[in-house]
Amino acid sequence: MKSQRPVVTDDEHRVLKFRPRTMAQPPGQKGEPSDIRQEANDLSRYERNREEPDDFRHRMLANMAAFAFTVALTAIGIWLAMSIADLRKTQDCVLMGRRDCARIASPHS
Repeated sequence: MKSQRPVVTDDEHRVLKFRPRTMAQPPGQKGEPSDIRQEANDLSRYERNREEPDDFRHRMLANMAAFAFTVALTAIGIWLAMSIADLRKTQDCVLMGRRDCARIASPHS
């Protein structure tokens, strides 16, 4: 049996030359001197003024809220994983045809 391959001609293949960019300025920033672009990349505009006092109370409250949220999210994740594992055990027990799969809590005397 012959394998069917498409007929390939030389017109379908073309090698393109890689031309590195030689422009002094990136596109979109034409006409801007380099010192203005340097200022645009400087992060000092995001710094706080030294005269403004830090609000440590607000920062600590925000940190405590973030910590409480992380702990709650972790606890919910652990509870969910344990619930899924317990459900899987019960489902495996039922699928094996056993009849004593349900847990019966015994009173502590």
